[in-house]
Amino acid sequence: MTGYYDYVLGVIPLALLGITAVLSVVGFPLAMAVPAGGGVAALVIGHALFVNGPVNPTAQSQGPQAPQTPQTPQTPPVNAD
Repeated sequence: MTGYYDYVLGVIPLALLGITAVLSVVGFPLAMAVPAGGGVAALVIGHALFVNGPVNPTAQSQGPQAPQTPQTPQTPPVNAD
């Protein structure tokens, strides 16, 4: 089953290469078409990270009634002296 992030991973190269190719065919110089395609790809990545960011599904499914247990490290801390 494909999810949002699978589509994002597909849209990134499509935006970079597709927009660059379309702008090159229309008449823009390659020096302007590549940054335009890269900018759109960067916007897609930014949306995936900051607007619709990844969340931990186990934290949401537990809800507020789940008991909170403190995490203790299994190994002692390293003495750097």
